[in-house]
Amino acid sequence: MVQPGPYELPDSAVEALNPQGQRLIMNRRGTTLWEVRTPDKFFAVKVGYPTETHAWTALAPGREIAVLRRLTPEAHFSGTWERGTWGAQPWRSGASLYERWEHHRAEKAPQPDMQEALSCASALAELHRKRWVHGDIQPAHLIIGRAGTFLIDLALAQGGRIPDDLDFAYRGCLVHYEAPEIARSVLQTGFAIPTRESDVYALGASLMISATGKRHVAYPDDADRRDQRQAIADGPNRTVEIPGDLGRLVAAMMNRRPAERPTATEVCRELSRAL
Repeated sequence: MVQPGPYELPDSAVEALNPQGQRLIMNRRGTTLWEVRTPDKFFAVKVGYPTETHAWTALAPGREIAVLRRLTPEAHFSGTWERGTWGAQPWRSGASLYERWEHHRAEKAPQPDMQEALSCASALAELHRKRWVHGDIQPAHLIIGRAGTFLIDLALAQGGRIPDDLDFAYRGCLVHYEAPEIARSVLQTGFAIPTRESDVYALGASLMISATGKRHVAYPDDADRRDQRQAIADGPNRTVEIPGDLGRLVAAMMNRRPAERPTATEVCRELSRAL
């Protein structure tokens, strides 16, 4: 029987980081996340383990560090333990896009913060310029802080060589933000290929739900994952109830035809013009 965690830091992580303190942040979907204080900085440490339905979650922390090492010179640490892999990366301070825009949903504010929307789009555009695709864009992975927006959780990213012992096939992401073509492919084959276009769609869906509280496609809250994907694949999309330029742009980002969506760079340009 698979144990659901949470799991303590593996011995090899303790040896690498020399923790001075730690705080449990989350334990779900095959990952225990710790905020760890070391002698000189804070780290986000993920401890991966298999779940009842997915074995790949055990490899995800190690795979993410392999991706980050190709994208940034910052200090990263990783290793294996008896149930999977672990990975440590610098802690990103800030609030998620969904948290930042809570007051828009609660107060029905007429216009979400365009500068914050631009910051999120800029983070994605920068990743795409490096020829990587994120594959798992969602509000929780857009962390808005004083230094701008950090795009986190790159365990599913595609764009470069990953060690064979850490790699696994892409089987979609959090369904609420999947593009129709991704949902359709997963339903038909069990797998998909994330693209820049599907990232842009997911960013549009993230902006929409953060501003309005509504998913891009309507389906019952208790629908199983297959039914959710079928609704996304079949459509139609909900009307984007965001006023002004941002609403029109989000609708374009969620065009059901991938080739007709703007690129992340084009999204940035349109948002800059609207400021």
